[in-house]
Amino acid sequence: MIRGKKKCIGLIFGGRSNEHEVSIASSRTVFQAFNAEKNKERFTVKAFYINKYGDWLDSDISEKILVGESEKNLTKKQGNFNQEKINFLDGIEFQNVDIWFPLLHGFNGEDGSIHGLLRFTKKPLVGCEIIGSALGMDKILMKTIFSKHKIPQVNYLVFQNEDLKNEEVKNKIITEILKKLNFPVFVKPSNSGSSLGISKVVSESKILQALEKAREIDSRILVEEGLDVREIECGIIGNSKLLTSEIGEVKYKSDWYDYDSKYNSNNMITIPAEIDSKITKEIKEIAIKSCRALNIFGFARVDFFLEKSSNKILLNEINTIPGFTKNSMFPMLWKASGLNIEQLVAKLVDISLDL
Repeated sequence: MIRGKKKCIGLIFGGRSNEHEVSIASSRTVFQAFNAEKNKERFTVKAFYINKYGDWLDSDISEKILVGESEKNLTKKQGNFNQEKINFLDGIEFQNVDIWFPLLHGFNGEDGSIHGLLRFTKKPLVGCEIIGSALGMDKILMKTIFSKHKIPQVNYLVFQNEDLKNEEVKNKIITEILKKLNFPVFVKPSNSGSSLGISKVVSESKILQALEKAREIDSRILVEEGLDVREIECGIIGNSKLLTSEIGEVKYKSDWYDYDSKYNSNNMITIPAEIDSKITKEIKEIAIKSCRALNIFGFARVDFFLEKSSNKILLNEINTIPGFTKNSMFPMLWKASGLNIEQLVAKLVDISLDL
């Protein structure tokens, strides 16, 4: 337990990311949890909102956004910077923050960017450091490392910085996909979250359109073979010792687990998932092994596929800053494991302080 004066939590949210709105929703949940009666005895919260243009707002305005008393994006995009004054943190008071809690999903946050910045404050943060965050965000590097560790995955192909306007290059990519993968395939930008930029492709005629959609987000593209699977998820918390949550399953009504279905309250969530105890044990072991392989600690959500025909376990990806919205799996997994949201956020702070 933390002794002495209350610890000030610096909650960072919003950001220049295509997951900006999800970050706000997650941060509202976490802010409320820290302000629960028991947590108020231990913590105070100082909020820092980053708008879509990268401007940092002061804590008073940021807190109003979290409690719904103020509109977002209150500063306009800055045109020409004063060359003598380019400190983007100018006017932001954060000296009394004791522990940072970054909840920036996607670019400029979950990719390790915010972790690198916060390192210079010499204060602890909730979550993993730069390397684990960057690797967890980059699907191509993540899968490459998993392959080296012989962690089971779906078949996949990688295309990096290809010129999709070049007819020869375009035909070469399509030919390779047709030759090496079976339909359906999923075309994904290497760096993105919440299924943004991802397409499910069931025929050759739609491949190019999917590649172009992914390339709008990232020039490095991953193409995965789609299987008939169950969506299985596991929460991780800890530092030197990683703990696993109960295993959960998501059943959705849409064709695949896209952005809308991820934040749809009509999904059917089963925790614990109705799977064999041996499979449960193996999923937890792979979850820990995969986090260790990428140097991920603090907290994360590890996503799996369980092939329906064979019960084969396939690792999908790791999210180093999973959602904390009312429909997010991470807090639900830990609630089923004995930690409600108020206990969970306090536990994550304790982990960051190695308590």
